Amino acid sequence: MSRITPFASPLLLGFDAMEKTLERISKASDGYPPYNIERIAADSGAPERLRITLAVAGFSEEELDVSTEENQLVIRGRQAEQGERDYLYRGIASRQFQRTFVLADGMQVLGAGLKNGLLSVDLIRPEPARMVKKINISVSQ
Repeated sequence: MSRITPFASPLLLGFDAMEKTLERISKASDGYPPYNIERIAADSGAPERLRITLAVAGFSEEELDVSTEENQLVIRGRQAEQGERDYLYRGIASRQFQRTFVLADGMQVLGAGLKNGLLSVDLIRPEPARMVKKINISVSQ
């Protein structure tokens, strides 16, 4: 039995990459580290921004990596081992993570900052130029 997807319609041409992206998103269900996404209003001519904030307490700047790979924002954290410790109770996880956000076409990363255990990544989407393109019709006989 074949699987029918929402993008199987003959009216949706070239959306197979979007279907693969949606499948990738649905598989990324790990909740660590927790994050917020907020919209920052436009001010003094600057366009609206998005800010992704991740709770990365215990990670230093050297242990975090923020990069873009194709249309994805990838944030990785890897804590260095601190040698042998004798814990009486260990409630703070020190595990590595990778959090991936799929970016729409045209999204740009402005920068990232680490303050008080929170990693903030600012994104912007410049307003695309509206284009209308006339397609000539050729007549053949």
